[in-house]
Amino acid sequence: MPQPDASQGESALARYLDAWAPAPVTLDDPVAAAPVAALSQVLDQEAAVAGEGEPVPPLWHWLHFLEWPAQRELGADGHPAHGHFLPPLPDRRRMFAGGRAEFTTPLRVGVPARRTSSLAQVEIKRGRTGEMAFVTVRHEIAQEGETRVTEEQDLVYRVGEDERRSGGFGLDLGEAEPSDADWQLILRPSPTLLFRYSALTANAHRIHYDEPYVRDVEGYPGLVVHGPLLVQLMLELARREAPEREIRTLSYRLRKPVFAGEQICALGDVADDGGSAGLRIATRRDERHATAEVTFK
Repeated sequence: MPQPDASQGESALARYLDAWAPAPVTLDDPVAAAPVAALSQVLDQEAAVAGEGEPVPPLWHWLHFLEWPAQRELGADGHPAHGHFLPPLPDRRRMFAGGRAEFTTPLRVGVPARRTSSLAQVEIKRGRTGEMAFVTVRHEIAQEGETRVTEEQDLVYRVGEDERRSGGFGLDLGEAEPSDADWQLILRPSPTLLFRYSALTANAHRIHYDEPYVRDVEGYPGLVVHGPLLVQLMLELARREAPEREIRTLSYRLRKPVFAGEQICALGDVADDGGSAGLRIATRRDERHATAEVTFK
């Protein structure tokens, strides 16, 4: 397939995306207890955070509605080479950039659920290193005929390598700087943690488990911590520190990668009125690898 030529006035990526209009798709899932129990163990909970009939914590629905393509359908990086909501770009590179969610009513373990997914928006932007396609996918999850979770995920796609990435990231295994944040959770993700999280979320991207690949091909200094895991750690901080408060909305942004072995600090500050909290992921290298804001009911 020919490569886009961004030197022309017309958007190069637009030529590939103008006719791309994937239809909505629906998936059913039993919301089984086993994945919830498994992630509870991975996060060193003393017991499963939810059993049969109990509320699923915010974002733990990421353990469900998983898709397992055939092995032959994976690309060299471990991602699916083709997919319903994967834009038809040559030499496509993907980054999970952020998202939003509204939790109207908690999902419950063991209650069959249906997720309807649709393409919400496609926008092409030009940055210092060329064009990028911003794709937003919207999910609506219902149980017993009621939409309980509405979520949008922002994914960024570019063609070819990002020149800023190669050699552009350091790795610091030292202790993170002390913080005066209201809430704090400290974790040092290991390769085994990343491997187990990949398994639980059906994520075969090699940057999370294949160190020679991540260094020699992707140009990172170490295994990359999953963006969704960083977001879940921020939500876990809010859930542990304010267990009596139900989260109503979440917005988050992933800014810079974190690598296995680095000490992660999930930090949170509660608003003066107690109705919301600002969350972030910090390491010794940077104070804001990921940021989020939650509002409470």
